[in-house]
Amino acid sequence: MSSTTQQAPAKGTLADPAQYRPGRTITQWTPEDPAFWRTTGKKVATRNLWIAVPALLVAFVVWQVWSITATNLKDVGFGFSQSQLFWLTAVPGITGGTARIFYTFLGPRIGQRRFTALSTVVLIVPLLWLGFAVQNPDTSYGTMVAIAALCGIGGANFSSSLANIGFFYPKAEKGNATGINGGLGNLGVSVVQLLTPILITASVLAIGAGQKKADGSEIYLQNAAFVWVPVLIVLAAIAWFGQNDLKVASTPFSQQKVIFKRKHNWVMTWLYVGTFGSFIGFAAALPLLIKTTFPAYSVATYAWMGPALGALARWAGGWIADKLGGARVTILSFVGMGASIIGVINFLPGGSDAGSFPGFFLCFLAAFFFSGIGNGSTFRQIPVIFRGLHLKGLDEGTPEYAAALKQAEIESGAVTGFTAAIAAYGFFFIPAMFANFAVTSAMWGFVAFYASCVVVAWWFYARKNAEAPS
Repeated sequence: MSSTTQQAPAKGTLADPAQYRPGRTITQWTPEDPAFWRTTGKKVATRNLWIAVPALLVAFVVWQVWSITATNLKDVGFGFSQSQLFWLTAVPGITGGTARIFYTFLGPRIGQRRFTALSTVVLIVPLLWLGFAVQNPDTSYGTMVAIAALCGIGGANFSSSLANIGFFYPKAEKGNATGINGGLGNLGVSVVQLLTPILITASVLAIGAGQKKADGSEIYLQNAAFVWVPVLIVLAAIAWFGQNDLKVASTPFSQQKVIFKRKHNWVMTWLYVGTFGSFIGFAAALPLLIKTTFPAYSVATYAWMGPALGALARWAGGWIADKLGGARVTILSFVGMGASIIGVINFLPGGSDAGSFPGFFLCFLAAFFFSGIGNGSTFRQIPVIFRGLHLKGLDEGTPEYAAALKQAEIESGAVTGFTAAIAAYGFFFIPAMFANFAVTSAMWGFVAFYASCVVVAWWFYARKNAEAPS
């Protein structure tokens, strides 16, 4: 009998062991079964997770490469205005957020292995185009916008990766697993901001001519793009041959689209816009914000620290939420973010006041930290909420319970991806706000939004007799 027509194995037994090898499609997957998880499931899930992490990290590198590239364009002869440069950092947020919507539903449908490999290898195209374009200061602004838009596709990998990985893990470990995947993947923001200033000065890596700066020194902006091309090829091959596709995660859109009728899909989207939208938007805007607000301080020295702290805090946020409950940790994160941004406002220069860069930067670090904590806790909330709603009143072991559990998993994965898609627009809106409004006005707008998130999280998930405790 073929593996596609086998009956589900009895609890604690292992059917068709060959399907759990690298590169195979898995047809039976029961992570909530302790015996299966201990003997087989954990090993397979861990392998898939640790292949997904570096692929997602480099996808974030591609998504965020403009946050540093844009700060160097005027220095090598590109005649773009400050507003145009902010827009170049913002454009990848539009395409990243939009593509995430499609990746949310395509990823589980196609499979972790195949979709990770394909979505990784296609990122070579915008990197190659960028590498050639930055070598010519006559490259038009429209061309640069098109390249930035294509780089944004790298941000879409997050939704498919998180949705897929979530299927591999039992309820008790989902927060930690998605925290690791998302948190270490988010480190790509820091990697690109830390390494790009180093890479663009390395003539030994250069393919093509260098670009002269006003002080006579030479840099190689193309390195920021070209160096990642072989890395993407290797990671795509590792995913193709090393990961697994889960048949249980292969769900037609007709079964996933029900999330658009679920109130808690939209409520959690609101909250995740506040956490991840802030993280990715601040990461995109901070380099130019430092350069324009405190020009005496080095972007290369400081810009990467905030995203690194936020990415690592995401891992911690998922773990803490598993222990203390997601809703309480989410509320704490929004209170911390609001207080941190108020601190940033107080340290900004204004009038005759030169401001304080140490105070500004430390408060921004705190904002990144709390956004990372919230990123982890909100993603822990989603599966808890949907399991609670679907399994309420059902007895474990019954056919109704099994069907409801499967639907809860399907909806949790889809909601995880969709909330991540909408939150990614923070990448666009935050730099765009800085491009069109006074920095202080934009910051106060963020504080007001965080206050609304505290109220929403408390009302639906944390108060006594809340509708969906999580």
